[in-house]
Amino acid sequence: MAHETAYQARTSSLAFRYALRELRGGLRGFYVFIACIALGVMAISGVGSVAASLGDGLAREGRTLLGGDVAFSLMQREAKPDELAFLRSRGQVSSAAKLRAMARAGDGRLALVEMKAVDGSYPMLGELSLEPKMPLADLFAERDGAFGAAVESTLLARFDLKLGDRVTVGNATFQLRSVVVSEPDKLAGNVGLGPRFLVSEAGLRATGLLQPGSLVRWIYRVKLPDNAADDRAAGAFIDEARAAAPQAGWEIRSRANASPQLERTINRFTQFLTLVGLAALLVGGVGVANAVKSHIDRRRDVIAAFKALGATGRDVFTIYTTQVIVLAAIGSVIGLAAGAALPYVIVGLFGKILPLPVVPALHWDELTLSFIYGLLTALAFGLWPLGRVHDVPVAALFRETVTNSLRRPRWLYLALMAAVIAALISVAIGLAYDKRVAAVFVASSIAVFALLRLIATGLMALARRLPRARITMLRLAITNIYRPGALTPSVVLSLGLGLAVLVTITQIDGNLRRQFLASLPERAPAFYFLDIPSSEADRFGAFLKQIMPDSSIEDVPMLRGRIVSARGIKSEDLKASVDSEWVLQSDRGLSYTGEIPKGSKIVEGEWWGADYKGPPLVSMEKKIADGLGLKIGDEIVVNVLGREIPAKIGNLRTIDWQGLGINFVLVFSPNAFKGAPHSHIATLTEGHPDPADDARIIKQVADAFPMVTSVRVREALETVGTVVSNLALAIRGASAVTLISAILVLGGALAAGHNHRVYDAVILKTLGATRARLLGAYALEYLMIGFATAVFGVIAGSIAAWMIVTRLMTLSFVWQAGSAAGVVAAALIVTVGLGLAGTLLALNQKPASVLRNL
Repeated sequence: MAHETAYQARTSSLAFRYALRELRGGLRGFYVFIACIALGVMAISGVGSVAASLGDGLAREGRTLLGGDVAFSLMQREAKPDELAFLRSRGQVSSAAKLRAMARAGDGRLALVEMKAVDGSYPMLGELSLEPKMPLADLFAERDGAFGAAVESTLLARFDLKLGDRVTVGNATFQLRSVVVSEPDKLAGNVGLGPRFLVSEAGLRATGLLQPGSLVRWIYRVKLPDNAADDRAAGAFIDEARAAAPQAGWEIRSRANASPQLERTINRFTQFLTLVGLAALLVGGVGVANAVKSHIDRRRDVIAAFKALGATGRDVFTIYTTQVIVLAAIGSVIGLAAGAALPYVIVGLFGKILPLPVVPALHWDELTLSFIYGLLTALAFGLWPLGRVHDVPVAALFRETVTNSLRRPRWLYLALMAAVIAALISVAIGLAYDKRVAAVFVASSIAVFALLRLIATGLMALARRLPRARITMLRLAITNIYRPGALTPSVVLSLGLGLAVLVTITQIDGNLRRQFLASLPERAPAFYFLDIPSSEADRFGAFLKQIMPDSSIEDVPMLRGRIVSARGIKSEDLKASVDSEWVLQSDRGLSYTGEIPKGSKIVEGEWWGADYKGPPLVSMEKKIADGLGLKIGDEIVVNVLGREIPAKIGNLRTIDWQGLGINFVLVFSPNAFKGAPHSHIATLTEGHPDPADDARIIKQVADAFPMVTSVRVREALETVGTVVSNLALAIRGASAVTLISAILVLGGALAAGHNHRVYDAVILKTLGATRARLLGAYALEYLMIGFATAVFGVIAGSIAAWMIVTRLMTLSFVWQAGSAAGVVAAALIVTVGLGLAGTLLALNQKPASVLRNL
C-alpha cells in the first residue's frame, strides 16, 4: 500500500514536470482558451466584488443612511404621545414626514413633488448638502407670510424658477431658499416620482394636507446613547419597543437593514449579472474543449513517444490534464485581477457622482468562488477530449491526420466529468440568492447544449441526404457541412449559446422599454388622484365628470396596513416564496368593496356580495396567497392605524396589473374598517386622450381641491422607465462579455480546423479549383451553418425571454422582430467574416510545401 502511494506521488510529480516542460514552448493554440476563461472569471469576480463592496458600504454607512440606530415608521398617523415618550426615553429622536403633493408656481403651472418635512434635529447623522449652505433654522423660518423650502434643481429647471421665488403647496406659500444637493438618508427611501421639496413640520401643517386618511408616512429615528450604539443594543431596543406597543403597527428598521428593498434589489441584480457571467464562462467552455482537442491533435507524436517509452494511458491523461489545470489557473488569475480591480476603477472614475456607498476592497471569498468557477468549467469541458487519449494506440495516433473517428472516453473519465459538472451545478445553485432562478438557468443551459448538439447532428444529416447539387460551388459547400472533421458541431456550439443569451437580453430589454417608455395600454388611466378626503369623494367624482364628460372615472377607498400574522404565525416567521415576500416587508395599500374590483377575476371561493354584514372577510391575489402558503378559510391579521384587524380569506383573485387600473393584493368586505379614517384614490381614463387637456385637468383639480395630488400616469412610467433603462444598460454591458466569448470561441473553432482547410484547399486547387470558387463554397458553407444556428438562437432566446417577462416579471410579452433580425444579421456577418478570414489564409498556402509533407 505504501509502495503504491509512493508510486502515485512520483507519477504525479513526473506528470507535473512534463506538463510544465511542454508549456515552456509557449502558449500557442491556448490564447482563446485563456481568454475565454479570463473573460468569464472577470465577469463573475467583477460583479461579485462590486456587489460586496457596495454591501460593505451599505453596512458601514447603515447608521447614516437610516438617520439613526433604529427607525420607526407609521402610515397615515402620527405616533401617540405615550409612544413618542417611550422612544425619547431611550435616545435622541428626530421625526420626519413624507408625502406626495402638488406644487404651484406663480404663473399657475403645477408639478408633482416628493414632500419631506423634518424637525430641528435633522439630520442627526450625516450631512444635508445645500447650495447655498445655511442653518436649517434660517432655511425653514417663516418670513413675510412664506415658509422656507429647499428643492432639487430639477424643480427649478421645470418651472424656470430661481432661488427667492415662491410656490404654493396646498394652503401654504413657500419661498425657495436653497437647492438640495444630497440627503444622507435618501437611499433608505423608495424611488420618487417627483423632485424633493424639503420643508419644516410647521410648514407641512400649514398646507392643510394632513387630513384624516392622508397618505403620509411618519418616520421617527432614534439615536441611541454612544455607549449603547451597536447592533446588539439596537436589536434589544426593537424587542423592547414591540413588547411595549404590540399593536402600534410601526415598521421598524435597524442600522443593519437601513434599506432592505435596496439590498434585495442589489442581491437580485447581482445574481442576474453573475448568471450572465456564468453563461459567458459556459460559452468559453466550448472554446476550452476545442483548444484541448486541437492541442492533443498537435501533440500526437509526443503522446506516441510517451506511450512507446512505457507511459500508460493514465500517465498521458494526467500530464495533459495538469496542463489544462495550469492554463485554466492562468486564465482565472488574469480574470481575477481584472475583476478585483473593478470596484477601484468604478470609484476612481465615478466615485464623486455615484449615489451608492461603494467601499472598494479585495473580497477573497468572491475571488475564490470565481477561481473555482474557472477551474470547474475548464475541467467540465476539457475532460471529454482528454479522456479519449487513454485508449488510443500509438499507431492510431499517428494516423489521426486522416482518420479522426470519435471515441467515447472510459467510464472512469465519464464519471469524473459527471462529478465535476455536478460540483459546478451545486456551486451555481447552492450559492445563489434565488435558487429557483439559478436552477432554471442550469437546466436551460443543459437543455441548450443538448439541443445545439442535436441541431448540429441534424444539420449534418440533412446535408448528407440532400440531392446532389448541379452547381459545383453549392455541392462543395453542402459536402463540407457533413464531411469527416467538419466544422459544423464546433461552429454551432460556439455561436449558439451566445446568440441565445443575446436574443434573450434584447427581447427583455425591448419589452421593458415598450412597457415603460412606449405607448400606454389601450384604455389605460391618464391620471391617478391621491388623498381625496372621504367626505369629498362624491363631489370630486362629480367635478371630474363635469370637466371631462367623455371620460371614465373609477373611485375606491384606500387605507394602508401591514400583515402582522397569517394562520397564527407572525409575518417575520412566515416562509414566503421569493415572489411573494415583498407583501410582508412593509405596509400595503388596502381597500374594501361590495363588488368585485375591475380587472379582477375570482378563481377560488365566492364573492361576499354588496349586502354582506358578517365577520370581516378578505379577498387575496392568488399568486401571493400561494407564495405565503395560504388558502380559503385561513385567517390573516392586518394592522391599520394601530389596530389589529383579523379577517378570513373568503376568495382568491387573479389581477390584470398591466391595465394600470386600481387594484389591491388585499380587498376586504365593506364592514372590515367601519369608522376608520381613510381617503379615496381615483383614476380618470380619457375617451380621446389629448396632451393639451392634461395641463388643464391638473390645474382645475388643484384649484378646486388643493389637498388632492394628481399623478400623470405617463410621467410616472417615464420615471420608472429611466431606472429600468439604466439597469438594462448594465445588463447589456454584462451580456457583451458573453458575446465576446462566443466570437472568441468561434474564432478558435475555425482556427482549430485551419490545418484541414489548408489540406482541402491545396488538394482542390491542385485539381483545378479557382480561388473564387473555393471562396464562394466556403462562404455558402458558413452562411448555411450560421443561419441555422441563428434561427435556433432566436427561437431559444425568445422562449427564454417570454418565460422571464411573463412568469418572473408578470408583464405582457411582444416579440421584437427588429432586434431578432439584427441578431441574425450579426451572426451571419460574424460567422462568414471570421470563416472567410481563415479561408484566405488557407488559400494563400503554397501547394508544394503542403504536398511535400503529405
